[in-house]
Amino acid sequence: MTIARAKIGIGRIKPHMMVGADMSAPPPAILLNSNESVFGPSPAAREAARAAVSSIERYLESPDRLLAPAIAAHHGLDAARVTTGQGSDDLLARLARAYLGPGAELIRSANGYLKVPNYAYANDAEVVSVPDDHFKPSVDRMIAALSARTRMVYLANPENPAGTYLSGDEIRRLHAALPDNVLLVVDAAYEEYVDAEDYEPAHMLVEEADNVVMCRTFSKAYGLAGARMGWVYGAEEVVDTLRRIGVTFPVASPSVAAALAALEDTAHTRLVQEANRNGRDWISSQMRALGLGVVPSQGNFVLVHFPDPEKSAEAADRWLRQAGIAVRRFTSDAYRDHIRITIGHPRDLKAARDGIAEFLNGDA
Repeated sequence: MTIARAKIGIGRIKPHMMVGADMSAPPPAILLNSNESVFGPSPAAREAARAAVSSIERYLESPDRLLAPAIAAHHGLDAARVTTGQGSDDLLARLARAYLGPGAELIRSANGYLKVPNYAYANDAEVVSVPDDHFKPSVDRMIAALSARTRMVYLANPENPAGTYLSGDEIRRLHAALPDNVLLVVDAAYEEYVDAEDYEPAHMLVEEADNVVMCRTFSKAYGLAGARMGWVYGAEEVVDTLRRIGVTFPVASPSVAAALAALEDTAHTRLVQEANRNGRDWISSQMRALGLGVVPSQGNFVLVHFPDPEKSAEAADRWLRQAGIAVRRFTSDAYRDHIRITIGHPRDLKAARDGIAEFLNGDA
């Protein structure tokens, strides 16, 4: 019996993150590897999720009926242009499924979010990875890469894993160069952490142009990574398309309850934002003091460069794992000499800093 062949592009999908393969290392006690909020969700969100479990035997029908108005009210948006999914990655995958196919091209920054090419490959589309400027997306090169086959331009702003960002003027310059039939997808998963003065909230351009979509998430600043709750803001036609191709009953009732409560607890969100800013500034200065490079970040993480081949990022990662500290490394060659550190509790950041200092000063 011959099994039907999967789409050819699926064979091009590769892992984008390195996991801890050192089986001799102890289970990590400090997790600074997945850009989770170590400050956790609002206590009200936890309680709301617990309460929702009491009716978990029921399907939650039409979650947008509950979430879209709440998200729209919180951010000052049009509820008719909001839809939700299982994290923003679910929605990015739906966008690729809806708008990409054989012969179509996705343009993205070469060292941007490393998972996105996989969504294009899964739909037999081509990926055009445009060189960046020290991990900052190049608008000029993206514009130069446009072709008759371009159907989507993807940009994370701020970027992950580097933490770089583009100003509102730069995003608008990129959009102005796009034909109307090309969709600009702005992944703003880390927008809550941004404090750059020239950053423009992504929804502003969405409201001016039908070919712009913004993706957001509750996984980062709201501390609901395990709840898998994301949302999209775009033209009503795009939102309708994404709803049509979503799975039946797309999100869990405890996740919806937690998200609704998280939106209301603005004091907790401000606490997380302040703690993140302080931690980001501290670990960045500490890494520079140790002679390492740091890519200026607008996210809840920092990308650290190890310039000495004798004291490599790979060796530093092994050293930290033996100390019970997990950071992140990536399969892309551009990140070979880097580790990414998620902003954690001050005590966890200090442990990472001390571990790296011991590594640099020791015989590793």
